[in-house]
Amino acid sequence: MSPNIRIALRFLTAKRRSMLMSLTGIVFGVGFFIFTQAQTSGFEEFFIKTILGTNGALRIEDSIQDTLSTMSSDGSDFAFAHRDSVKYVEGIAEPEKLRQAVGQFGGVTGIAEVLTGAVLVRGSIRSDAARVFGINVEDQLRVSDLGRQIVFGHLNDFKVNPSGLLIGRVLASRLGVNVGEPIALEAAGQMRHYRVSAIFETGVSDIDRQRLYMHMQETRSLLQQGDGASFLQVAIADRNRAPALAAHMQRTLQHAVTPWQEREKTWLEVFRALRISSALTVSTLIIISGLGMFNTLAMIVMEKTKEIAILRSMGYTRQDIAHIFLWQGVIVLLVGVILGWLFGAGITFSVSRLPLRIRGIFSTDSFVVAWSIWHYVFAALTAAVVVMMASLIPARRAARLEPGDVIRGTSQ
Repeated sequence: MSPNIRIALRFLTAKRRSMLMSLTGIVFGVGFFIFTQAQTSGFEEFFIKTILGTNGALRIEDSIQDTLSTMSSDGSDFAFAHRDSVKYVEGIAEPEKLRQAVGQFGGVTGIAEVLTGAVLVRGSIRSDAARVFGINVEDQLRVSDLGRQIVFGHLNDFKVNPSGLLIGRVLASRLGVNVGEPIALEAAGQMRHYRVSAIFETGVSDIDRQRLYMHMQETRSLLQQGDGASFLQVAIADRNRAPALAAHMQRTLQHAVTPWQEREKTWLEVFRALRISSALTVSTLIIISGLGMFNTLAMIVMEKTKEIAILRSMGYTRQDIAHIFLWQGVIVLLVGVILGWLFGAGITFSVSRLPLRIRGIFSTDSFVVAWSIWHYVFAALTAAVVVMMASLIPARRAARLEPGDVIRGTSQ
């Protein structure tokens, strides 16, 4: 151990109680910083997985047509397209051809054709408005978590029953229907009877309250639609590439392509704001601890002027004196960060085991946390900035002390 570190430890023990309070604040600040980031990031990640497992990474829908304008030149008329002003034609006219084209893009792992329309559902106790989603089951399982979202009944019953349907849990509760019971759907001026094969729950209240899944051919017959589709739902290997891939597809396929980041922009901004807000709030603990440490180090400088003068007389340079006080900050920082990491990991693990029922934008029965090394890195960096700034001014002041000034009593 170097003499500078040994002296720094000796000075620290002179203000043991004050330094212990500063150390405690850093431990709690680092720990709660890690916990809040793990919690907000965990819920955000769970929300993203829910959305990707329900609506897919990309949605390809309306075809794009350039608008044409006419101009005259030398007595002749000619038309040109406005790229900034386009016309959207609702739906997909040739979904099979579009599927084949989408499959040529790298990173695509699944494509599902979906036909949707509004229906009136009549249950045993009431009627309610809903939307029917016509799907091909195997394709839908490749682009969603539908198989894992079944909470009552069995997906196989739906696969083998052409007149079966899957109904959201909230909608089933509102209608008072259970698995195996009949319900009636009214659309396009006709009413047909079906049987509930299974009940699913995504956790997204709007989806569970109004969505029904039916076989594609039966949906075409109910809605009296031809061979077209409402949209294609696409799954990709790297979800972060969704915006770039969507832009490429839209230019190539001349269809509107929406990435999940754009669809869920509002909620993603909410989670981002919560993450930043929690980081700033918890960082105040570290800042307050840093202020306490600054005050303690300043008092040490005032109380140890004679010792500093002796050290200077023995040959210690200004740089050595500054290093002694900076080492005090480094020691407190290292101990505080390590203990804070352990404390943060402990409370994060403990809270992840607490029961918490949430239904709304996702479905969970416990706290959701995300384990990331970056939470620990950012917590340590925040503490390092505060502690070193708190140590720098007292260290510079101590380094400016001259032995002669101390003897004459004129040191500042």
